[in-house]
Amino acid sequence: MELTKNHIEELKKSSNSNFKIFINKISNEDTKLLYLLDNIGKLPRGFDEEWIFELSKHNNSKIRLSAIKNLGKIKSEKVVNFLVTRFEIEDNSSIKREIISSIGRQRNPTNKSVLYKYLYDEDPKVICQAIRALLVFKNDEEIISKLKPLINHQNEMVRTVIYKEFFVDSRRKAAIPHDQTYNYLKNTVVHGDVKNVLNFVDDESIHLTFTSPPYYNARDYSIYPSYQAYLDFLAQVFKEVYRVTKEGRFLIVNTSPIIIPRISRQHSSKRYPIPFDIHSDLVEMGWEFIDDIVWLKPEASVKNRNAGFLQHRKPLGYKPNAITEYLMVYRKSTTRLIDWNIKQYDKQTVIDSKIKDGYETSNVWKIDPTFNKVHSAVFPLELCKKVIQYYSFQGDIVFDPFGGSGTVGRTAKSLKRLFFITEKDDNYFNYMREKVTSTSIFEEIETDFLEIHQFKQKKENDTNTTSN
Repeated sequence: MELTKNHIEELKKSSNSNFKIFINKISNEDTKLLYLLDNIGKLPRGFDEEWIFELSKHNNSKIRLSAIKNLGKIKSEKVVNFLVTRFEIEDNSSIKREIISSIGRQRNPTNKSVLYKYLYDEDPKVICQAIRALLVFKNDEEIISKLKPLINHQNEMVRTVIYKEFFVDSRRKAAIPHDQTYNYLKNTVVHGDVKNVLNFVDDESIHLTFTSPPYYNARDYSIYPSYQAYLDFLAQVFKEVYRVTKEGRFLIVNTSPIIIPRISRQHSSKRYPIPFDIHSDLVEMGWEFIDDIVWLKPEASVKNRNAGFLQHRKPLGYKPNAITEYLMVYRKSTTRLIDWNIKQYDKQTVIDSKIKDGYETSNVWKIDPTFNKVHSAVFPLELCKKVIQYYSFQGDIVFDPFGGSGTVGRTAKSLKRLFFITEKDDNYFNYMREKVTSTSIFEEIETDFLEIHQFKQKKENDTNTTSN
């Protein structure tokens, strides 16, 4: 006989004896037992739950788990005592966590002392379930005194929960609304070292930063005294970017390991894993790692490192052609979910910014590189377009601290975003400015090209802080 939801409802309305008879009848049919437990819903008054206690001891872990969930619907001391006993016997970690959750669903303050002991369990997920259960009585001073010290727990998941509940001022408001920015930043390109420029940029004013840092000593425009000095420079920049980024918004860094060629046949080349080395600095300063996107290029477009090996085929001499770069995706730390960021925009902006069909479904993006006589490492327009669409709304301001030839600005403009760019190199800054009067790289958008002192003055003159 097929078991249906209607059949279950009829059984619930019948006598307890009929229910027990049916349970005995299907006792060896795990699939039906599980279906019954998953679909039994609210238990009626006077319902004899002894069969649920028995199924909580079943040898099938899925049945035990579902039975424990159903016991959480029954508010009684007997249930709590049974669950405490089962916790000590149970060896399945998921079921142990569900036991604590079921005790919590009792919502009974007399269970506080029972839950306290699970705050010191070796499984951090059990601890978090106990915290969740106790937070129902969040204003209880005794509970607060038990939970707050967990801010020093060795597990970051536990620390994060406690930090969000007790150490974040949810009433704090940014100086301007989340969907807005300052007028002095809009559609502005500043000539100067980004570290100096950012001294004049307000906190929480940028929606998205997308950039490709200069490669360590790999090109003429990038010479540093040491690799560590290079990493320290990037850390200083991205720490300031963190400050000016709005709560919960994104930083996407495009980079890859690079090779410094050998100076002679008596020396070896050196390979530096830039994306992996800057990661720890970014996380330490507060950026939360979200994703790694791999930019896959055609093999014919990259330097051939395989020619020597092709000839000799000797072990240890293998050198693959580097056809990938990384887009490392980070989010500014926040206790708020992405939904909060989205809700800061009006309905029409959200609708207008939706991504159309054909978007990337994996983290490997196959995109041809772009070459430019002026700049040797240009963002492909397609790559830039995807990032800006996926990580910002129309009307947002997009920042590139290493502006280069201005691709981020041009793309932001075409996607109805605003842009803010800094560029230290004279040639690249002049290239962007000259393009305004020739091929109109920023056409139809009034763009300010400023030296640092002019940018400072523009900010001082800006009294209107609303956007759009």
